[in-house]
Amino acid sequence: MHSRSDAGACPESHTETIPDGAPRGRLRALCNPAILTGGLTELAWVGAHALMYPLGTRTEALRPDGRSRPGDQPPGVRALFAADPLAARIPVLLVHGLVDNRSIFTVMRRSLRRRGFAHVCSWNYSPLLTDVARGARDLGEHIERICQQTGHDRVHVVGHSLGGLIARYYVQRLGGDRRVGSLVTLGTPHSGSVLAHVLPIPLVRQLRPGSPVLRELDEPAPGCDTQVTAVYSDLDQVVLPTASGRCDHPDLITRNVLVRGVGHMSLPIHRAVVDEVAATLAGLRTAVHPVPEQHAAVA
Repeated sequence: MHSRSDAGACPESHTETIPDGAPRGRLRALCNPAILTGGLTELAWVGAHALMYPLGTRTEALRPDGRSRPGDQPPGVRALFAADPLAARIPVLLVHGLVDNRSIFTVMRRSLRRRGFAHVCSWNYSPLLTDVARGARDLGEHIERICQQTGHDRVHVVGHSLGGLIARYYVQRLGGDRRVGSLVTLGTPHSGSVLAHVLPIPLVRQLRPGSPVLRELDEPAPGCDTQVTAVYSDLDQVVLPTASGRCDHPDLITRNVLVRGVGHMSLPIHRAVVDEVAATLAGLRTAVHPVPEQHAAVA
């Protein structure tokens, strides 16, 4: 696995699996003020998100900034955009999770635009989707339209929960690495979730540990050069065990980032998570060369 630990990063960036503590230690951790705050924030955001949900039922239209369109420029001029230290002109596509829509990214979309990212849009896949691979093909078609509209050859993708898995399937199994420069997943069940056993519907069954889709994603992916950053939380109530939010694959350029005390639905609005996403898309959190496994914790 190509990976990297950033000793100065916040939240925690690491490549090794953090073992679960003893039952008494876990119970004590639940009384931690940060955990309690995270739980209350999650409840408040779920309520607010429920109110905003109807506003996000339609896919957001991309509004390209003509001043930054590189498509008709010679290669030497186009290289100037790629050399931008903030990578601000590369389109950013936000992909929501299961039974959700683009309203989950209300805070992140605004924050990224304020930080100078010129093209930020979201995509709603069908609520009747029954297959991860089908969703990945639809995502690929949407990305092709974005590239045609903006003149860029590649995009960045941020996927929450199931959205991250759909994007990973596109990158890893459908040749999407030629279009996706960076993929950031938030609370994505890369190794499945035992909670998926609760609902026996086709799409949710694909999220069970060891499902055919997840076994397919475990297969070799030589030459895949999309950089994958998996942000996961120790307070995730949907991805269980929480370590399943890590992306560990020997052929992928991966970086796993642990945040503490952030609920599943709160990941796209949490300040530290938004900061991490912005820094990753700006090229400040790249994983290039393999290093010995280590854990870098920041107080």
